[in-house]
Amino acid sequence: MNYQTPTLRRALAADYAIGLMPAAARRRFEQLLLEDAALRVELAQWLESLASLTDALPEQPVPERVWQGITARIEPQVLHVPEKRPFWNWLRVTAAVCSLVVAVALGVIYNRDNARYSATLLSADAQPALKVEAHENYLKVEALALAAVDQRRSLELWAIPADGKPISLGVIPAGGSGKVELSAAQKALIGKPIALAVSLEPKGGSPTGQPTGPVLYQGALAAL
Repeated sequence: MNYQTPTLRRALAADYAIGLMPAAARRRFEQLLLEDAALRVELAQWLESLASLTDALPEQPVPERVWQGITARIEPQVLHVPEKRPFWNWLRVTAAVCSLVVAVALGVIYNRDNARYSATLLSADAQPALKVEAHENYLKVEALALAAVDQRRSLELWAIPADGKPISLGVIPAGGSGKVELSAAQKALIGKPIALAVSLEPKGGSPTGQPTGPVLYQGALAAL
């Protein structure tokens, strides 16, 4: 996982501040805090923002003319006025509701279609070339430093399971970035001990169901 991504850092800090983070993830995040001063600043900002929801608000008394107007419109004439609840009770309830809304909203944002597995594929000289994130129904691929590919060729992504027989995961979009949709059989591979590899194939992918060209990039798929 690339912990330097600003969006991910904000989401992790918010999740930790609100208390939605699982125990294992909390321990990993706390270890990151020890090593990353900027991340500690991000967390402090979230904690300060959430704490401000419970700051005291000045009491605003209702003008007498407003109460008189309300009383004049109420029937029957015998008015039963319930006992006023202390202002601080209402303030605490309001603050709690606001905190809950923030927590739910951030939880939805953070958990929305998150990547479950990730891999950085390296070139033959061990340089990062392609990033792959496995979501529930698709792979998100992002070019880091791909070599130019002839228009008559395609880059095809392969899963290499324990038995060593490559299984195609699909053709990588032109330019190296985009989504690769997964079939039910392909989704069943994700989560198992597999490596990923990219081979150079004819336009549209291998005609044989197995790699026919050179393997350009490879790397292991790991859980986030």
